[in-house]
Amino acid sequence: MQSLLLTVTLFVLVAVLQAQDDLPLLSEDKNFSGIWYLKATVKDLNSTEGKSPKEEFPFAVRTLENGNMEVMVVSMYNGECLQIDILLEKTEKPGQYSAFWGIDLMYIYELPVMDHYIFYSECQISEQKVYAGELIGKDPTENHEALEEFKKFVQQKGFLPEDIIVPEQRAALQKCKP
Repeated sequence: MQSLLLTVTLFVLVAVLQAQDDLPLLSEDKNFSGIWYLKATVKDLNSTEGKSPKEEFPFAVRTLENGNMEVMVVSMYNGECLQIDILLEKTEKPGQYSAFWGIDLMYIYELPVMDHYIFYSECQISEQKVYAGELIGKDPTENHEALEEFKKFVQQKGFLPEDIIVPEQRAALQKCKP
């Protein structure tokens, strides 16, 4: 009887401790608008292509009145500068957004490090679900504390630390030239 009670208590304790490790989702009262920098990224795709550190431009986010967000991303493709506008539609769950006609679900987690967040997405591609995590911040300089929090988070989600890519930062959005 005592061993049964001990086992149940242990399971409850483990569940409580795991719940404490979860990061809070973005609160609805936060204005997320502004310029952001991608500081680290990880994906669960089985691809070695593109594994080397890549360059990233800052991206802009505009919070809309209805709680949705517009994200403007700039990237280089075949030597040409491309601008991609993405609409993140707020769902009924706090901190959860939908993109690309519901194919991609994105969660925005607040880190204990000021002005740093994690975008965590689940995307259905054909018959396969793809997961990705991105550490973003308001400042382009590296923040070791935020990177450590990101590593802990993605390991809890099942990613390997060696799959994390820390890209080089490119100049401002207006200077999109190779």
